[in-house]
Amino acid sequence: MKKIHLIGLGLLGGSFSLALRKVMPEITFTGFDANTKHMEDARTLGIIDEASEEIPEDADVVILATPVDTLEDLLVKSLEQIKENTLVIDFGSTKNALCQTVANHPKRSQYLAGHPIAGTEYSGPKAAKEDLLEKKVFIICEMEKTDVHLKGMAYDIFEALNMKLRFMDPEEHDRQLAFVSHLSHISSFMLGKTVLDKMEDDRNIFDMAGSGFASTVRLAKSSPGMWAPIMKANKENILESLDAYITNLQEFRNKISEEQTSALHSEMTDINKIGEILDLGK
Repeated sequence: MKKIHLIGLGLLGGSFSLALRKVMPEITFTGFDANTKHMEDARTLGIIDEASEEIPEDADVVILATPVDTLEDLLVKSLEQIKENTLVIDFGSTKNALCQTVANHPKRSQYLAGHPIAGTEYSGPKAAKEDLLEKKVFIICEMEKTDVHLKGMAYDIFEALNMKLRFMDPEEHDRQLAFVSHLSHISSFMLGKTVLDKMEDDRNIFDMAGSGFASTVRLAKSSPGMWAPIMKANKENILESLDAYITNLQEFRNKISEEQTSALHSEMTDINKIGEILDLGK
């Protein structure tokens, strides 16, 4: 493996390059981003060696790290351009539509449907971090549909990055991500909106904001350009998660309204168990 081409030079694409460069300095990185400033920054930061709008003929791996609403067309276009021993990996937050789009593509075996469970609330090449992917989970969908030799090359990359592989059905992936990722971003955005709306009446409200508010609303700083397309792409699963969340909020509100202190205490005690579950997942 000598050359990797990155399409999308933001947080994930940039972090991937910086991390892999550290352990595989012999690899050359080329790349493209629709934002010309991102391409300039990526060159300056050492994320890519050379900018290239076209996939180089000698690219061994192509990484697609762009917003989900661009990935279907980009994936098909990339598969049509690559040579027979090149692998395309996407980093998209939704998988089912992508897998369906290329289900019957003659080069389907040259595609690996992936999703690194990593990120921050920041975006762009300057947000890239060399250790962002360290010990993070990388989900692979429809593993059996990727050519075994190309898959082996991908495994070498993930092992070099010290990532933990998990294998999922694409529908299951999208359904579960709606609850544990997409819903949390929506909750953070709406908490931010609620407090901003309140600020119209009380300009000093942020003087009262402590670390709890800051950590809960952190994701509201995430890129709308990334998250609005995710809301559309995973609409049905997100609506299901929102319905469940709204029901729980309404029931919790009712307990507060009716001063059911014992019931509130009991429910929150049960919910505390999530801490044990999260610790086990580390």
